[in-house]
Amino acid sequence: MERFKLGEMEQRFADLIWEKAPVSTSELVRLGEENFGWKRTTTYTMLKRLCLRGLFANEGGTVRALMGREEFQAGQGEQFLQEHFDGSLPRFLAAFTRGRRLRAEEVEELKKLIDEYEEEGDNG
Repeated sequence: MERFKLGEMEQRFADLIWEKAPVSTSELVRLGEENFGWKRTTTYTMLKRLCLRGLFANEGGTVRALMGREEFQAGQGEQFLQEHFDGSLPRFLAAFTRGRRLRAEEVEELKKLIDEYEEEGDNG
C-alpha cells in the first residue's frame, strides 16, 4: 500500500474528511451514506485505510488530520517525480512542455517560484 496513492473513492473520502476535520466517526458514517451511499462498515473500512496511510487518526471516535491536503498533494507530486522522472523536476518540465509552448504568464510564475526558492536558500 503506497502512502500517496489513493483510489478514486479513497480520494473523495479523504477530501470530505479534510473539509470537515476534526469530525466524529458518527458524522462520517452519516456523510458516507449521504455522499456515497455507503453502509457504516464501508465508511469504517475506508477510514481505516486512510488511517493506515498516515493521513488521519481516529482517536476516541474523533477523526483528525495528521497530514494536510497540501502536504499530501506535495507528497503525491514527489512520488510521481521519483517514479517517472528519477526525481528530476527539470526532466519532468522538459517532458511536460515538449510539443507545447508555455504561456508568458506560466514562464513568469515559474521564474517567481525559482526566485523565491533561491531567496529561501539564502536565508536558510
